Formats: sequence, C-alpha cells, structure tokens
Amino acid sequence: MTDAPELLTVGRIGVDLYAEDLGVGLAGVHRFAKSIGGSPTNVAVAAARLGRRSAVFTAVGADELGAYVLGALESFGVDTRFVGTHPTLPTPLALAAMDPPEDPRIVFYRFPKAPDMEIRAEDVDLDTVRTVPILWISGGALAEEPSRSTVHTLLGVRGRRPHTILDLDYRPAFWASEEEARATIGAAVEHATVAIGNRVECEIAVGTADPDAAADALLDRGVRIAIVKLGGEGVLVATPRERRLVPAVQVRVVCGLGAGDAFGGALCHGLLAGRDPDDAVELANAAGALVASRLLCADAMPTEVEVLTLLTEAHARR
Repeated sequence: MTDAPELLTVGRIGVDLYAEDLGVGLAGVHRFAKSIGGSPTNVAVAAARLGRRSAVFTAVGADELGAYVLGALESFGVDTRFVGTHPTLPTPLALAAMDPPEDPRIVFYRFPKAPDMEIRAEDVDLDTVRTVPILWISGGALAEEPSRSTVHTLLGVRGRRPHTILDLDYRPAFWASEEEARATIGAAVEHATVAIGNRVECEIAVGTADPDAAADALLDRGVRIAIVKLGGEGVLVATPRERRLVPAVQVRVVCGLGAGDAFGGALCHGLLAGRDPDDAVELANAAGALVASRLLCADAMPTEVEVLTLLTEAHARR
C-alpha cells in the first residue's frame, strides 16, 4: 500500500486458535480454527474491512507463524510497512475456549517474550504517528519495555492531536501487578483524546467501575470522548457537553472474543466519516454484535453493508 493510512494501531499481534467445540473448557476441545489476532491488529482489520486505510505498528517472529500473520494482514488490506520481524522471539499464540461463549477463556503463549513488546520508536515513521487521522494505542503495549517507552515517545510526538485513542485494554496476564497497570495505563490517559474501556478496565485506569464516575474521571483528565462499554447494557458515551447510553444490539452470542475489536474498527470508521460520537458508537455496537454472533475475530469482521443492515433492523425492533 502506498497511500497514507487513516488509522495506525499500536500493540500486540499473533495467531489465535479458537475452539470449535463450544461450551467446553480447553481440556475438552478437539478442534481449533486458526486466525490472526491481537486486539489492535483486529481493530486495523475491522477498519480495513469497512473500507479504511489501516496500518499496524507491531512485530512478529521470523517463523512460519509470522509469515502467516503477514500474509493474512496483506489479504485483509492492512498496511504492513511498520510490522517488524524479530530474529529470535517466536510469534505468540492465544488459545480460546468458548466456555461460556459470552466470556471465552483465553490462554496466552507469549514466551519468553512477545516480539510486539520489542517495538522501538525508530521502527515507525514518526511523521505518520504525528499526522495520521487516528492513532490507536492499546494499553497492553505499555506492559513491558521497550514497548512502554516507545508508546510514550509516540504519544509525545503526537501531542494529543485528535483522534488519539487509548484502548484501556487490561489483560492481567501481561502485567507484573495490578498496581503497575493502574499507574501506567492511568498516566497514559493524560495523552489521549478518546478513551475506551469496560468497567474493569476503567477501574484500573481511573479507580472506579461506576460508568458515570469513570466517564467523569476520564473527562477530568482531558479526554474529549469517554466510552465505557457495559456489555449487554449498552455503551455510555460522554463528552464535556453531553452523555448518552447507547443500547446494545441483541444477537445470539457464539464468541464474545473480538466483538470489542470490531467495535473499535467501526468506531474509527464512524469518526473518520465525521459522525457524532454517539452515532459512531451505534455503528460500532452493530459491528461488535455481528462478530459476537460468529466464531472468529479477524476473519469475521463485517462489511459496511452488513453493519448498516443490522443497525437498521435493530432500530426497527425498538
């Protein structure tokens, strides 16, 4: 791809193995389906599926799984110019069991260390970081060095230009302690214009799981759009001027894994299209619901026609 990206995501990447046997733990699974994964990577794929020029800043291993990931990204239309290849660290794996489907159990294999934690500022074009319409930072990218310092450099270069999105993205397995995550992710909020997280992630970042209190805390730190995801209860969207609870789109859940990434990609699509924050979240809710009704993540990301069709149907049911 030669065109400048509209979205640059930063953070983890790998190969996901999804249990095809539903409702059982990993010990009872006999078959897995393979796809690329990693939350910020899936966000880039979701945006590309919706017609946006997206790129990822991350790294894979110099192995067959790394080659598979690069090929898959290119097949999805995601710009790979900022995807590095680490000479010794293996491409990570994540295994997911649909037990229960709404909250799959995930086991991460990122040993001895994931290549995406080795990204350095010199591996990306800082002019792109400064000028790209949306910079999406995953909170997980702050969990280890040198990735943590790299993210700080990128946020400094960015200078809180709209839209600088921080996905609060808290995975306990990535952090040495909850206290470290709280201090590190919470400090990064000071550099974002948009912050997104569920109740648990908001509690880590700003010290409260109460949706309105969390939104207030995020706005008090200078965020212009605070988005608190509430599962089946919908999504709270708050700006300094107003707030709204956007209802969830009801579907039969097959796999809750990846719905948040579809949400993120569609949110970026909506913001790039100039939609108001609550309208962009409505679009994102529909995209997330579609992926929740499917097994895989990256391969399940919907088209704009699919998203708009489901959103129209949801409006008609209300």
